[in-house]
Amino acid sequence: MRAADQPDVANAETDLQQRIRLALGLRPDLRLFRNNTGTLPDPRTGRPVQFGLARGSADLIGWRTVVVTPEMVGQRIAVFTSIEVKTATGRLAPTQQQWLHAVRAGGGVAGVARSVGDALRMVEMPLEFPQRSPSDPHAA
Repeated sequence: MRAADQPDVANAETDLQQRIRLALGLRPDLRLFRNNTGTLPDPRTGRPVQFGLARGSADLIGWRTVVVTPEMVGQRIAVFTSIEVKTATGRLAPTQQQWLHAVRAGGGVAGVARSVGDALRMVEMPLEFPQRSPSDPHAA
């Protein structure tokens, strides 16, 4: 049981998440959604039902619209964006670390935001596209 004068970590994270959503919601190039994940019993059968995008997936997911450079034909693309919200002392679970790594490895934007400023910096960073080798089966 926590003392009355100790802040509730869950409420602090919820408050931070709401402030991040409000700040990033002002950007016309960004569309993020709240992603609740977990397991609850089905009220009819009692069997566990998983909800949310995937185990370990971030709190805020969506995309950032980017105008590609002339060498990329000048088209607009949506870059998958995944933001895990944590308080200053919050820790990532191993599944959350794996999720963020997978998003980055796939070319998306992913990271941990411990403040509104962290979230803004994450979505304002220039995108980097790794050079593919000619032997890469996904190369154009």
